[in-house]
Amino acid sequence: MTTHEIQSTAKAQKNASNAEPKVWMTALETRFEQAQPNLNNSRSTLIRDILENAEDTYFLSSRALAKRYHVDKATIVRSVQILGYKKYAEFAADLRSHFVSRLTPYKLMKAAAREHRSVADHVEHSFEMEAHNLQALRSQLDSNQVIRLAKQLNRARRIIIVGVDFAASLSYLMAYGLSCLGYDAEAPAGSVGNLQQKVNLLGPKDLLIAISFGRCLQATVDALLRARENGVPTFGITDSEKTPIARFCDSFWIASIANPSFHGSYVAPLAAIDALFVACAHIQPQRSLALLQQKDEDSRSRWYAPPPGEGPRNNKRKPDKRTDKPERTNFSNGNSS
Repeated sequence: MTTHEIQSTAKAQKNASNAEPKVWMTALETRFEQAQPNLNNSRSTLIRDILENAEDTYFLSSRALAKRYHVDKATIVRSVQILGYKKYAEFAADLRSHFVSRLTPYKLMKAAAREHRSVADHVEHSFEMEAHNLQALRSQLDSNQVIRLAKQLNRARRIIIVGVDFAASLSYLMAYGLSCLGYDAEAPAGSVGNLQQKVNLLGPKDLLIAISFGRCLQATVDALLRARENGVPTFGITDSEKTPIARFCDSFWIASIANPSFHGSYVAPLAAIDALFVACAHIQPQRSLALLQQKDEDSRSRWYAPPPGEGPRNNKRKPDKRTDKPERTNFSNGNSS
């Protein structure tokens, strides 16, 4: 390695460690951008192709990666060093993180299909990952953190919960549960414009909760940034400390949604939200009991009841004259079957 190359590598390592990564870029993308002045065209093209095809490269050794791109191992190692990595293992770890953060439903399904498991194996794998996600949440989130957020909710004048796409179900559940306990909570539905209008009404005495995972959806991040500009306290539920939600929120919880399907697993986020409901209910038990009692009285007409004067119905299915044949009676022993 020449003196110039050594200086370039040292400079890249220093820049990689000191520079603040852009929110829309992974750590590896940030290093790649910073190293551009030190990369020739062939190395730049090589690294870009590795990043763009991370689902096919993140698990490869340096030797296998070199074989895939028809270059020698030294070229791979040298390119990685120019990015600021001292060891290939460090680069491989960031490449895997890049792959995970850039997962799309298509890429996720493609990776799962490549494993050639049976349908039953895929289902069992899903159950295993659900249990793992829940265990990971249990080890990371303690009761004090839940109580701390519950007290913050208790102080908030108004709470807006933002979740888009699949996460919309989480935001609605959270808002509805908190409303039942006496909190002024809402999960805005409809257009992005409606969401932004609701966020514009918030102030320093309110709270915005953002729920998004992976790269995070634009509408959710935009609402979060708008709230921060207005001095609104923010809280996030996400799946990594490197996501835009984690970077921009005042505080956040991590709940993994890893799942071998085309969508995320919401077992862990749901468990976290349920724990929050418990804390909120017991911080002010008298208020919770009064509200739940009123809800119980108001909701009696919601439950199913037979029409007046009508007893329990026979649950036996009525025969379909078009398809059902009459039952045959067996007289062989003098009793009907």
